[in-house]
Amino acid sequence: MYRATGDDPPGGVAPGSRIGVFGGTFDPVHVGHLVAAVWAREEFDLDRVLFVVAGEPWQKVGQRVVTPAEDRFQVVAAAIQEIDGLEASRIELDRPGPSYTADTVRELLSADPDADLYLVVGADVAGELDTWQRVDEVRDVVTLVVVDRGGVASGPDPAGWKVERLRIPGLDISSSELRQRFAEGRSVQFLVPDAAIRCILRLDLYAGSR
Repeated sequence: MYRATGDDPPGGVAPGSRIGVFGGTFDPVHVGHLVAAVWAREEFDLDRVLFVVAGEPWQKVGQRVVTPAEDRFQVVAAAIQEIDGLEASRIELDRPGPSYTADTVRELLSADPDADLYLVVGADVAGELDTWQRVDEVRDVVTLVVVDRGGVASGPDPAGWKVERLRIPGLDISSSELRQRFAEGRSVQFLVPDAAIRCILRLDLYAGSR
């Protein structure tokens, strides 16, 4: 099983690999994220899928309090530690400043110019790509994997992108609702991986409503 270390290339990328790049705040990570990553790896024959934990999610600044990045990273690492081909990436935690996908993609390709990058996003995110910073730099070098929940395509393909569609079961799980359930002491069993739940409790996260 792969374990990331400080000596690895950014994200643990091996030369010439087919890499899924699955970014997010993951506050907290849940089984819907895991299903999307595992199905993407299988469908597109990816060597690995990187869970790129946003260090400073600029689009959420001022909207709500975000759990510290190191804590979110620990929970993600716990959630996927036993799943082949899924890896928690520190690439955006170790880079200061706002977490921009353009910087992440550039850093991954700098480590391995031959890497084939597949950017995995939800259908809701696919409709907002034009709000991203330096989005042209991303569009030119990745294959966009749009995850459609419930087996039904939602919305047209973003213009100008090389797009693949991934249809997964309709898992209607919200991280905000999970934070609320944790805060109220209600069960999140089967919604959040057991190892992630144990990590959240150990770190005493979500003790109050966020």
